[in-house]
Amino acid sequence: MELLSDRIKKLEESATIAMAQKARELKSQGIDVISLSLGEPDFKTPKHIQEAAKQAIDEGKYFSYPPVPGYPELRQAIADKLKRDNKLNYTPEQIVVSNGAKQSIANTLLCLINPGDEVIVFSPYWVSYVELIKLAEGEPVIISGSIENNFKATAEQLRAAITPRTKAVMYSSPCNPTGAVFSREEMEAIAKVLSAHKNIIVLADEIYEYINFSGEHVSLAALPGMYEQTVTINGFSKGFAMTGWRLGYIAAPVWIAKACNKMQGQVTSGANSIAQRAAVAALNGDMTATKDMAKAYLRRRDLVLKLLNEIPGMKTYVPNGAFYIFPDISEFFGKSDGETTINNADDFCLYVLNKAHVSLVTGDAFGAPECVRLSFAASEEDLKEAIHRIKETLSKLK
Repeated sequence: MELLSDRIKKLEESATIAMAQKARELKSQGIDVISLSLGEPDFKTPKHIQEAAKQAIDEGKYFSYPPVPGYPELRQAIADKLKRDNKLNYTPEQIVVSNGAKQSIANTLLCLINPGDEVIVFSPYWVSYVELIKLAEGEPVIISGSIENNFKATAEQLRAAITPRTKAVMYSSPCNPTGAVFSREEMEAIAKVLSAHKNIIVLADEIYEYINFSGEHVSLAALPGMYEQTVTINGFSKGFAMTGWRLGYIAAPVWIAKACNKMQGQVTSGANSIAQRAAVAALNGDMTATKDMAKAYLRRRDLVLKLLNEIPGMKTYVPNGAFYIFPDISEFFGKSDGETTINNADDFCLYVLNKAHVSLVTGDAFGAPECVRLSFAASEEDLKEAIHRIKETLSKLK
């Protein structure tokens, strides 16, 4: 008897998590797999953040349920950070802390989207965007950037995609999976289009803000006319290497923040109390570790680009943020080693996993079926070895 809801049956499994699971299965068999599939920093959470969590435990005051939208002192620290770094003026009432930026996105979509509402998504996109839109019973409308433009869809494409049913727009900058960073000029063009449509809300995913090699991070909400239309989404997992601490947040107009607070109160309630105390230390403390991580990612980016460009058939570009490269591998489609034929990016990833023992993620999951995502959040030694294996394995395809 089939008792599962249509909702869950329509939902795709996260491709990044699925590939990580396949890699773990091979590792459990004693195979030396290098995982470049998950978007997870390989650095430890900075020491002063760890110490703040230990202190919170020792004080013994943070063992009760926290407020649903987060402790007032954390929301104030977030407001201070947004003013300091992003030139945005928010009150704590406008901020909701959640169990990761993913929940922040889910909360927002579930509060905004009615069945049949359209949500324009800049593609390539993070795997969960489209699935969360579907969960909210909305309809994703995809606008795509090309590798020639560093995968950045344009303001003109956005303008052409807007219809009377458009309720929201979603993008990330720096972008997962491409590492693309929208320039101030590009963001201003996007803002000009959207500010003419006051009934459209923008979900601006800025989770990779601190891993930016372009020299400037531009928050859409800070541009003329966009403050009341924008939900800024951010968190602690990438810039502070706090993936397991599970903390993200939104900064939004009060009516949206109140709605998300209401939604979260019925689903998970407040985020982990000790993690929240650590997050205060992250925002108010020394940023040296965060800056050092960004410098390391830049060195790795340059290393990975150099090595990938030595592989015939691999088409690359230069990502200006995050810790991913998203090469076009369509040159390998139709090729075979005599046993396996590569028909698409899924086949490519499975071939590389099974033969080179390196895990990547198919670009199909990100809206770009001709590409694969490679994370360079790994040691330089692992990156060198992984790309050496990939090069050797791909050389067998004819």
